Amino acid sequence: MRLTVPVAKVLSALLAEPETPRYGLDLMGVTGLPSGTLYPVLHRLRAAGWLAADWEDVDPVTEGRPARRYYQLTGEGARAARLALAELRALAPAGRTSSGGAEPAGAPAC
Repeated sequence: MRLTVPVAKVLSALLAEPETPRYGLDLMGVTGLPSGTLYPVLHRLRAAGWLAADWEDVDPVTEGRPARRYYQLTGEGARAARLALAELRALAPAGRTSSGGAEPAGAPAC
């Protein structure tokens, strides 16, 4: 998995509460990523086996909104994400991380 800044942001958000499934709009708010960036990242993480995704079982008419698709790191995904983010932090110049601490200032661009 190529660890770009958007991927690092998504992994950091998911690792913040690894037992809590997150949906797209929620992740967009936490990461600051637009949908056109977020959903391709989620797709790549799923294809790599790092992420599981399930639709919620609700009646859209009763809820007044479409069903949400929830994402959660797999066990392997959580382990791999922690390792990848640790390696990325190790590459950062000393003392230079972003406000979220997820990616260093010198992280590769997407």
